[in-house]
Amino acid sequence: FVLLVALIVPLDGLQVCMVFLTWITMLTGFLDDRSTKSWGEYLKGALDLVICLTSAFILYYFLSKNNADEKLYFWLPFTSKNITIAPWLYICITTIMLWLSINTTNCTDGVDGLSSTLVLIALITMGCIFYFILGHKEISSYLLVPHLTDGATWAIMTFCLAGVLMGYLWHNAFPSSVLMGDAGSRALGFFIGVCVMVSGNPLLILATSSIIFVNGGMGLIKVFLMRFFKIKVFQKIRFPLHDHMRHNHNWSPTQVLLKFMIMQILITIALTGIFFKVR
Repeated sequence: FVLLVALIVPLDGLQVCMVFLTWITMLTGFLDDRSTKSWGEYLKGALDLVICLTSAFILYYFLSKNNADEKLYFWLPFTSKNITIAPWLYICITTIMLWLSINTTNCTDGVDGLSSTLVLIALITMGCIFYFILGHKEISSYLLVPHLTDGATWAIMTFCLAGVLMGYLWHNAFPSSVLMGDAGSRALGFFIGVCVMVSGNPLLILATSSIIFVNGGMGLIKVFLMRFFKIKVFQKIRFPLHDHMRHNHNWSPTQVLLKFMIMQILITIALTGIFFKVR
């Protein structure tokens, strides 16, 4: 992925930093996969927090520099006005977004081809948004969204990663001959989160990764409430949700993949239309 991007387009400081941090996220997952003894949830969670917090500061620094007033804005559905975001709030939102994206994508990796297919949909969606909407001055102006001057470069990076993922998916289709592991899922989740924050609309994560967030995120909420507050919820539901469908509803791996993929495509089309047109 890094070699493809380096050969095709010159990268600016922000893009180099994000590619490097994607590689760092992948490396932490690889070292955990390689270790004979698991690193544990708390250590991995702390490492993720450090990576996400660092990324949040870097994103704020570079993106705010691109604006004349050195402020950051979010564009949201149902309003045509850009909303000014305070630095501390942007750092908090970005850190949480990246952390959730890493861990929910990691939790979704469990059925052959599932995580990579859902991530592929997210990457293609973000690539199209970067290239055809945010990176196009006339279209972005018509849709009342901020123009991203280096949108084409972000699109090429995203499409390069999508191409690499297709090569992996060829061998990961059921029955899989190559496994992703934490190394792949964590890095992919991180990169999706970065793309969403660069777009200027954090709600786009719902268009790209709704099924990933529901599939893996609800399990994180269940464990968090149970462990720290002794609140028992979703006791009759297995998480990640794909396990519930396989064991409680007897879905085959192929059924899980196709039905989750169909739901994500429908959600992506609907929410993308709402976010860009209902403003």
